[in-house]
Amino acid sequence: MNHRTAAFYTLGCKLNFSETSTIARDLEEEGFARVEFEKGADIYIINTCSVTDQADKKCRNIVRKALKYNPNAFVVVIGCYAQLKPKEISSIDGVDLVLGAQEKFKISNYLNKLDKNSSAVVMNKHIKHVNEFYPGYSQGDRVRSFFKVQDGCNYFCSFCTIPLARGKSRSGSVKQTILKAKELANSEVKEVVLTGVNIGDFGNGTNENFYDLIKELDKIENIDRFRISSIEPDLLSDQIIEFVHNSNKFVPHFHIPLQSGSDQLLKSMRRRYDTKLYSDKIEKIKKLMPNACIGVDVIVGYPGETDEEFNKTMNFLKSLPISYLHVFTYSERANTTAPRMGEVVPMEERRKRSKQLRILSLKLKQKFYQEQIGSQEKVLLETKEDNSIYGFTENYIKVKIPGEIELKNNIVKVKLKELNSDIEAIGEIIN
Repeated sequence: MNHRTAAFYTLGCKLNFSETSTIARDLEEEGFARVEFEKGADIYIINTCSVTDQADKKCRNIVRKALKYNPNAFVVVIGCYAQLKPKEISSIDGVDLVLGAQEKFKISNYLNKLDKNSSAVVMNKHIKHVNEFYPGYSQGDRVRSFFKVQDGCNYFCSFCTIPLARGKSRSGSVKQTILKAKELANSEVKEVVLTGVNIGDFGNGTNENFYDLIKELDKIENIDRFRISSIEPDLLSDQIIEFVHNSNKFVPHFHIPLQSGSDQLLKSMRRRYDTKLYSDKIEKIKKLMPNACIGVDVIVGYPGETDEEFNKTMNFLKSLPISYLHVFTYSERANTTAPRMGEVVPMEERRKRSKQLRILSLKLKQKFYQEQIGSQEKVLLETKEDNSIYGFTENYIKVKIPGEIELKNNIVKVKLKELNSDIEAIGEIIN
């Protein structure tokens, strides 16, 4: 396998990016050289998502692109789509190997020969047999790292296929996770984003929990920032919120899925909280950290979402001191119970409501950014573009600093001066 090249394409979430990077490093140890996707690699590994129908369709396009760059390339498809619909993927022209949720971490076992197959080989065990936890992190392509601390989910919300794609909630121990984090501490990474399917469920079935983990992570030297990615509101304890408030490393940024502002729909979705619990969490965060950034996931067009229920969501969101929305237009998924939960919302109406929420998100973001103008913030500088350098504050404000500045991967003190039309804060470095 010496001198073979591999290229990767990742669809979907931060967790997928973490896993792609981990698999890439494993293959490098096996003698593969990682190359850019456009370079015509010997092997292409496509890590898929299956949250929406769009994600499924994208897979076909990426396979076609890979074969355009090298018609003889060995094409491997992994990820959630590969676990859920392996036969569907195996029918895509040019796919040679489909690996399920557990098999993808043992990919080198399947690469003894890289001759193209006349038909795709599928290695995919039933999700109920997927029990191992494989830790990992992204490295090398960003100044921040996505650090996988948990996998799987036991919630089985009515609209979601993730438990079917990733299996039961599982994680390593605190001790094992800290050892992995220390590997990152020896790299140049300045910020670590904790990722997983349901990270608040860390330690499920053991005597450890997510609070135990973040307490230990906070003690690690040579990592400047930790950021918590999406965490379920019922698992975001007051203890965790208070800890972030008092921590020097965990930043004041929370992403808390809501999905609906209607208690009736939350119950139908099988969510484990109501709007009262949700608003209490937001109030607690803002009381301790007035400048905290709070992102919110919302689903529109869920079965049974009448105009009245949608307006409840709109009004509830407007009542909260939140910073931005991630808006998902509901799409029917195989093997979920949601399609039976209420009257179908026409796709045209779903798109209309989605547009309304995206407009609201822009207004929320603009208001939040405007409130930060005039403040002095620590900014991690990440990318250089058009005679400017960009980075993010601890509370997730995107900052543009004009000028030829060579300070990528440095944290600098910046005064936020004004807001531009792209909703970016224009900053000035303070010496």
